[in-house]
Amino acid sequence: MAETQIEWTDATWNPVAGCSIVTAGCTHCYAMEMAKRLEAMGMEKYAGLTRKTGRRTVWNGVVREDRGSLAIPHGWRKPRKIFVNSMSDLFHEEVSDAFILDVWQVMRETPRHNYQILTKRPQRMAELVAGKIGEVLPNVWLGTSIEDANVVDRIGHLRAAPAAIRFISFEPLIGSVGAVDLQGIHWAIVGGESGKSARPIREEWIDEVYVQCQLANTAFFFKQWGTWGKDNKKRSKKANGREYRGRTWDEMPAAPQSSV
Repeated sequence: MAETQIEWTDATWNPVAGCSIVTAGCTHCYAMEMAKRLEAMGMEKYAGLTRKTGRRTVWNGVVREDRGSLAIPHGWRKPRKIFVNSMSDLFHEEVSDAFILDVWQVMRETPRHNYQILTKRPQRMAELVAGKIGEVLPNVWLGTSIEDANVVDRIGHLRAAPAAIRFISFEPLIGSVGAVDLQGIHWAIVGGESGKSARPIREEWIDEVYVQCQLANTAFFFKQWGTWGKDNKKRSKKANGREYRGRTWDEMPAAPQSSV
């Protein structure tokens, strides 16, 4: 699971497997179908994590801590940007505080890597990082996912998390987020949904995020249009491409700043 085609990272590391649906952004999560596929390939770690509902594969709420995966980053000698738990959520309520602290210890011991942690549960993240972890590691980026205006309150929780770099993934962007305040947020990723059941993205929704990035001096990364293009027509995500405002946007956050 190390190699990845995700444009904003170099590798994935999954010490936790399994999750549960919390908001609309989870509805077509790629990881649910991927977990089912990995189970069919005989990977015990992913066995029994999903169920069928109609034609869809969905999480069943089983979450598995994988201690055997904790040592993996130590074996990667070349520095990498590592997306932590692309197949789960490190701050899921079924992941123990003790295990999260063990993940932090690995990140502490491998400062050559930059770790990108993305959660839909930023309140727990902020409480745990501020309360039980305390220190700010310069190689650990903390992020949350926001799909529409219904979950913009996650930004406040993210801002409360002590971090060298904070980021937001506006993907899949399935609705307007309004004039979100990105002060204290170092990086924003924007992308449309992909897949046969993908929900449309609108250019004006992207514009809202882009404008706020300019105001807050937040790095802007446009990942993809997804299944629905700029012209609101459905085609492959490759055909729709990544161009926005006449160019591609691959901005990354600056070197670690303050922890406030």
